[in-house]
Amino acid sequence: MYRALAFALLISLAAGCASAPPAVVAPTVPFETKMSWILRLEDQRILRDPAAPVIAPPIVPGKKVVAPPPPPPPPDVIRLLHDPEARVRRRAALAAGRVGLPEAATDLIVALRSDTDPEVRQMAAFALGLLGDKQPPVLEALRAALIDPSPLVTGRAAEALGLIGDAPSAPDIGKLVSASLGAVSALGPDESGYPLDPAAEAFRLGVYALARLKAYDSLSAAVLAPDGQPRIQWWPVAYALQRVEDKRALPALLTLAKSSGAYTRGFAAKGLGALKDSSAVPILIPMIDAANPTSGITIEAVRALGSIGDARAADPLTKLARTPGIPPMLRAEALRAAAASGLDTTQDFVIDMLSDPAPTVRAAAFQVVSKNDDDSFMAVLSGLDPDPHWSVRAEVAAALATKDPERALPRLTAMLTDPDERVIPAVLTSLVKLKPPDLTKVLLEHLASSDATIRTYVADALGELKPEGAAEALVRAFTRGAADATYTTRAAALAALAKLGAAAAVPTLRLGLADKDWAVRVRAAELLKTLDPSVNAAQEIRPAPGGRPVRYDTPALVDPKVAPHVYFETDKGTIEIELDVLDAPLTCDNFIALVGRGYFEGVQVHRLVPDFVAQAGDPRGDGEGGPGYTIRDELNEKPYLRGTVGMALDYRDTGGSQFFITYSPQPHLDARYTVFGRVVSGMDVVDKLTQWDVLRRVRVWDGTQ
Repeated sequence: MYRALAFALLISLAAGCASAPPAVVAPTVPFETKMSWILRLEDQRILRDPAAPVIAPPIVPGKKVVAPPPPPPPPDVIRLLHDPEARVRRRAALAAGRVGLPEAATDLIVALRSDTDPEVRQMAAFALGLLGDKQPPVLEALRAALIDPSPLVTGRAAEALGLIGDAPSAPDIGKLVSASLGAVSALGPDESGYPLDPAAEAFRLGVYALARLKAYDSLSAAVLAPDGQPRIQWWPVAYALQRVEDKRALPALLTLAKSSGAYTRGFAAKGLGALKDSSAVPILIPMIDAANPTSGITIEAVRALGSIGDARAADPLTKLARTPGIPPMLRAEALRAAAASGLDTTQDFVIDMLSDPAPTVRAAAFQVVSKNDDDSFMAVLSGLDPDPHWSVRAEVAAALATKDPERALPRLTAMLTDPDERVIPAVLTSLVKLKPPDLTKVLLEHLASSDATIRTYVADALGELKPEGAAEALVRAFTRGAADATYTTRAAALAALAKLGAAAAVPTLRLGLADKDWAVRVRAAELLKTLDPSVNAAQEIRPAPGGRPVRYDTPALVDPKVAPHVYFETDKGTIEIELDVLDAPLTCDNFIALVGRGYFEGVQVHRLVPDFVAQAGDPRGDGEGGPGYTIRDELNEKPYLRGTVGMALDYRDTGGSQFFITYSPQPHLDARYTVFGRVVSGMDVVDKLTQWDVLRRVRVWDGTQ
């Protein structure tokens, strides 16, 4: 009996299956797989993979055709914007902004308006800012988000409107700043923690946006009292007031320059220098402190005084330049500022600086001595041997461009045979300014150089001068550049051709759209757009070609458990950096790979700007070198504060190996350069660095070894 019942049940189930097949349940995709999709699509600068083709089954006579089930949908950033998991939606929103295609705007607007998670909404706002799309629906959505219930969202909406450059939004952003004022009123002048209270972050992002928009009226209404004095003395206010460069900010900046906060005073001094008002001189001079030579206050006061050029500053600046033991970079800054303030640069102590032990000081001395009359300058040159450091010889070449051509050209021509190729671009640049009769011949000869950087400078010059035969020469330079590891010559040739007009440029620009390096494709597409606004090559250049092999599904990329640390050993001490593998995973992966192959060891700090950045990572040492490929930007929400580590760029998506460390907050870099780490130990060592210091040994700790 039971056997009969079981048999009947099986028949019943079989009949049910035959009449109503079970629904196909889509497989669950793990979080790590979704993240690997996002990383790859973002790196390739595409929003989705092409859909897999549906292959029809063969038709067999007499046999019923059964259609195969549809293939699973391809990886798609836009679809992931609507994922059940908020963390996936947030990451997909960021990817949509980084990819940079306007078609993502519609879904980002939906996320901004209706996602239940404020973290997703604020990231959608940030991503719309990265897109830079000024279409009315985008602007309307961002303006509406300025009154979102979450301060996280309102601040990012303000930032996005600033990134896009939407000046009409300034009054509404100003209202946001005014409403958030209470959240920052108790903060100390130098408070630079991140993240702060969401309302404080909204205030900060709002004033940065107003600074980007140069919106003094809206900024002053929010942060200044009716008498023109600042309502608070927090440094972002000083930053914004100096950045708008409006003379009406003078009273507030004079007050902020007396603040107790170092960052506040430094930004105020910078603002006073930009306004060039001599009433600031009595306030700026006491800010110079030779006993605290790495202070941003001293450095910005020196620069501001040099910018104003008031004779009252000449003596204190000269005294600073002659102070024993001050860092070479400050000595150089003080010397230039003193010269701008009326220092007699024929004095013996200035001439003596031409033989200072530091190349940075010698270069500055040549800059100021070159301001003298031609006879004095040429007499000084004739009494000196060529400087042992290439950078100083390059500065001499630059100085000769300001002199009488009959006297300067023989020296510059002789310098074309300098044994260090890094000098030649400066020589060629000066020759272009002086325009000798054989200039075109000299440029074309150097267009055959084995050094890609020299060819890059020549291409730039040909684009400016437009001599006969320039178009053909630039096409040859582009073609030859295909064998270069670096993109620079090809990109420069395309930019120069564009200056010659569409007829000369378009055929080669079309070739550039399929270049082996994404950076060249980006430049070609932008240039085509300038020549013909109806051209839209955004899709044609995608997907981005790979610059280096990447395994997008590795756990360290999709779900990192530790933050790797990098240790730079220098003669001044060790600098420890914590890498930001969550916000810039591919940038960090590239950096770790370069460390692993010893790329950074022996490399110099080739650029050092006090109170701004220390920059390294270029084996050439002149700022023109790289690893032979480019990586994509990973712009993120992290701000540039003291000790932030960022990726240096030529233009967007041209990173590789050059990186910088900021000495102080630099909000104008936010969302423009990839933040991928921060100094967690050894910032005092960074303060002691001088230009041309060497990275002796570089190690990475990845959580295991």
